[in-house]
Amino acid sequence: MSFSGLIRQNALVSSQISRGFQTSAILASVQSGRYKITPKRDRPLTYEMANPPHLIAHRKGWNSWNTSNLRGELRTAQCITEDAFIRKFMTGTWHSLVLSEVIIKRQFNHIRIAALIKQGISSRKMYFLIGYTEELLSYWLQCPVTLELQTVTDPKDVIFKYI
Repeated sequence: MSFSGLIRQNALVSSQISRGFQTSAILASVQSGRYKITPKRDRPLTYEMANPPHLIAHRKGWNSWNTSNLRGELRTAQCITEDAFIRKFMTGTWHSLVLSEVIIKRQFNHIRIAALIKQGISSRKMYFLIGYTEELLSYWLQCPVTLELQTVTDPKDVIFKYI
């Protein structure tokens, strides 16, 4: 038997061998949604970021308030895509001014967007950006959009703790 014949026969045998299922020990702590502690403990966290994921609805609110995740709803994927688009649009339009997470609340055909904004621009520019954001999002999403913004003078006021 030639060398290439042995290789083909070996490949045929190895493809027929069943694979085993590998397991590992269960970790006692959940890692997803938690922030890693820095050596100098200089990473600032807001209140929303400081609470772990299992405390959602206890000490922490939802970032999207809607009923599209209920059984039988038709727009689940569309709402998730729209929420991601709204968050990207807000952080891009209000560049380096958004201090908290963008909260999206849907009520019937109305979308309300809440966030904390730094007082880094004049009131004229602020009102322009509010109108600009509301008009464009209303046009793209085909429903009324209202911004509920609160301004903060010092960005350190939003920091809840350092890790």
